[in-house]
Amino acid sequence: MKDGSHESEEMRDSGQEEIPDDIGPCISITMLKHLSLILLTLQNAILILVMRYTRTRKGDMYFATTAVVVSEALKVLTSLVILANQEKTITKLFCYLRDNIWRQPLDCLKVSVPSFIYTLQNNLLYIALSNLDAATFQVTYQLKILTTALFSVLMLNKKLSPQQWSALVILFVGVALVQFRPEDSKSPKTSGSLAQKPLMGLLAVILSCFMSGFAGVYFEKILKGTKQSLWLRNVQLGGMSVIIGLLTMEIKDGVKIQEHGFFFGYDYVVWIVISFQSLGGLLVAVVVKYADNILKGFATSAAIVLSCIASIYLFDFRLSLPFSTGACLVIISVYIYSKFVPEKSLPQANVGKEKSPSRVILSKNQNVSIRESVVNYINRFW
Repeated sequence: MKDGSHESEEMRDSGQEEIPDDIGPCISITMLKHLSLILLTLQNAILILVMRYTRTRKGDMYFATTAVVVSEALKVLTSLVILANQEKTITKLFCYLRDNIWRQPLDCLKVSVPSFIYTLQNNLLYIALSNLDAATFQVTYQLKILTTALFSVLMLNKKLSPQQWSALVILFVGVALVQFRPEDSKSPKTSGSLAQKPLMGLLAVILSCFMSGFAGVYFEKILKGTKQSLWLRNVQLGGMSVIIGLLTMEIKDGVKIQEHGFFFGYDYVVWIVISFQSLGGLLVAVVVKYADNILKGFATSAAIVLSCIASIYLFDFRLSLPFSTGACLVIISVYIYSKFVPEKSLPQANVGKEKSPSRVILSKNQNVSIRESVVNYINRFW
């Protein structure tokens, strides 16, 4: 991803972007596409399962507010490393950050809105997984597709195909069915675990879905309306999230943290949760760039199936007819919503423009879906 230079502005105007040449001589685009999809599927499934495990196991319970802060700090660090690689030297990186962050406080202030929402959302996810089993959470959390679509229509004037509207209805019905489970199909309470409140967990995940939808669309609008790079925005977003997260931590757990310490209850499993949370956003960016919406939908569906199967063996989760039916409907809706995406027309400014031979474009022998995914990536982030 370019960083707002004149070259990247020309590419935005032409509707094309350079294909990165730093993927590596031994890694093809197709291989990277499949690898990123596999990693995203595993990340989606494993993160939820491991997070659920850490919130229900015996022993000292870590503070979720500290985990959110550490996760956001790692995101900032990762984005800074990528920016440093783009700027080549530390001096250029400092100058770049000074010009785009320190000297543009109002621009950073715009990012504070999604930062605040994302911080609350991440804390809500811990509450939800403390009170809902992993399978139910994974299926219910797909409501974020519905909320994101609604906010996209309202805030970005996005057009949805009739099939996508039908998919959203199917999604809502599927999630509703998942909530109706017979008493004998519910997972037995783990000995020594904290008392669970399914209603609180359900409310937390629903509120998190609305926050995710609004913040995601708001952040997308910021990205489309400015020329700053995605990684710079991630630094701004993560930096503000760290500040807001520290305030939330002090308000909610300040006294307990002073008594027990910031890293109370941490072990290697908690660090796995934090690491997976931090790397999740990067994986999504890679998938959006090198894969397409349909394959991304398959990754989400596969993660739901893996979570359900793993929950049966790890958490004594018991499938019921309503849950199985609802989960199938959610998977079908994800596939339909990803497949029937309206075609985007080229901007009028690009009509009649000659392509510059100096620009590197996709060769004819490359997969068509990869070309379309790159165009979708540009439209999404520029």
